[in-house]
Amino acid sequence: MMKYITRIQARVSIHARKKTSSIFDGSYKSIYTGNGLDFENLREYIPGDNVRDIDWKASARNKNLLIKRYVAEKRHNIMLIFDTGAGFLADTNAGETKKDLALNAGGTVAYLSAKNGDSVGAVYNRNGMIQFTPMRAGLGNVERILTDYDKENFEGYKGNLAKSLEYIIKNVTQRMIVFVISDAAGIYHLDETLLKQLSFRHDVLFISIGDASLTGGKSYDMNKNRYVTDYITHNKKLMKLEQEMKQQIADDNEKKLIRYRIVNTEIHNEEEIDDKIVELLERHKYANNR
Repeated sequence: MMKYITRIQARVSIHARKKTSSIFDGSYKSIYTGNGLDFENLREYIPGDNVRDIDWKASARNKNLLIKRYVAEKRHNIMLIFDTGAGFLADTNAGETKKDLALNAGGTVAYLSAKNGDSVGAVYNRNGMIQFTPMRAGLGNVERILTDYDKENFEGYKGNLAKSLEYIIKNVTQRMIVFVISDAAGIYHLDETLLKQLSFRHDVLFISIGDASLTGGKSYDMNKNRYVTDYITHNKKLMKLEQEMKQQIADDNEKKLIRYRIVNTEIHNEEEIDDKIVELLERHKYANNR
């Protein structure tokens, strides 16, 4: 029995009935442009075209800027890069475990991809060791990916998202659509060199899992194995400071990703997964058509 697929399928089906014009009623196929396409021919550059599609050798020969034209492939290669670490055992503001939310968000992308006939793979860091699942088609493969990730305990794990990105850059040569599922801290600590290398070869999209607030409610300190005292959680000065710090990190992350034409969405609970993924893919489509 495919318990993960069944759960995701049920939620996506409800969403599709509510939003008939959304990605879930068949528009998934048309989302991707740019990478993931077959070369067809050349045409002259028009202002606004993606500079990454310029054929510099052909342009030099013809003394005019020429753009590579593409036709859409029917299938795509999808790679999920999951973040790990003890921090993913923490909760979001909705009281859901960050790991569970990451699993469901990545699972939704993988489910949609598999239904389209795409090949899906995954990679994550198992406390220093890379767990890699090659790209394959089929819902059975997606179920295995989600099952393996869910089995990971994460207790005592040190998150190292960079190691997973490095593995993909060094070992996977096919052009892919890469979904990185992390959190604000994971994105913040990523070296821009890795983002540049990854986005040069592939379409890259980020899904950021929201963190629970330390202030404003009842928070649990995982390191000390106890709830944070009321004095801290309801301290207005600390609340303001925390909000300012979170906003600064969010702004820094957004600027970092924009430099490499990478779109990002933040998810705080399971109910908003579908809408956020639709929004992410539409923004990606717009960014690559500018």
